[in-house]
Amino acid sequence: MLLLALDTSTPAVSVALWRNGETLAAESVVDARRHNELLAVHVETVLARAGVTPRQLDGVAAGVGPGPYTGLRVGLMTARALSHALGVPAHGICSLDVLARAAARTVDGEFVVATDARRKEVYWATYADGQRISGPAVDKPGEVPYSGPVVGEGGVLYPAAFPGARPPLYPDPADLAEIVAEYVAAGRETLPLEPLYLRKPDAVEPGARKRVGG
Repeated sequence: MLLLALDTSTPAVSVALWRNGETLAAESVVDARRHNELLAVHVETVLARAGVTPRQLDGVAAGVGPGPYTGLRVGLMTARALSHALGVPAHGICSLDVLARAAARTVDGEFVVATDARRKEVYWATYADGQRISGPAVDKPGEVPYSGPVVGEGGVLYPAAFPGARPPLYPDPADLAEIVAEYVAAGRETLPLEPLYLRKPDAVEPGARKRVGG
């Protein structure tokens, strides 16, 4: 199964080309202001590096968040466009679950995944042996039910609330692809490519203009 996987739910813009347990090529840059600029370049780069054409892909996978509005939208719109243009399935996975997949390789028992939600808040979920048991949700760091180690950028940003924070900080799209492959093999449905914001975006539509009395 040849999958192009990407995640833009955090400041990292990450893309991986994955096939049957092997990462053929990957690109990741941490820059919250350049998601739109970097993502298309990353896609072209990983395909070229692996000598793969888009028409060879069996599917496209993307982290659906939770994450900030702008970056998350860029990734999901790109994944949708590729899926539609190539006529291949599109698969969504909670981005916190992707981080948990990596953490479960080194952390036993319960742990928390926390990423930056801005506004001095974090997106979080709790896991036991790699399986999500609560969340995702968005809260202030001190309101998160802290239990065991914390992985993700949120833990590093708020060490007072999350002592003992550890990597990984950002989702690895190769782990995302691995999760998708397991879902497909088991006949389980992945998530649609709909953004998991957990709260309203910062940008709002302007209201009607007020009339000026005369």
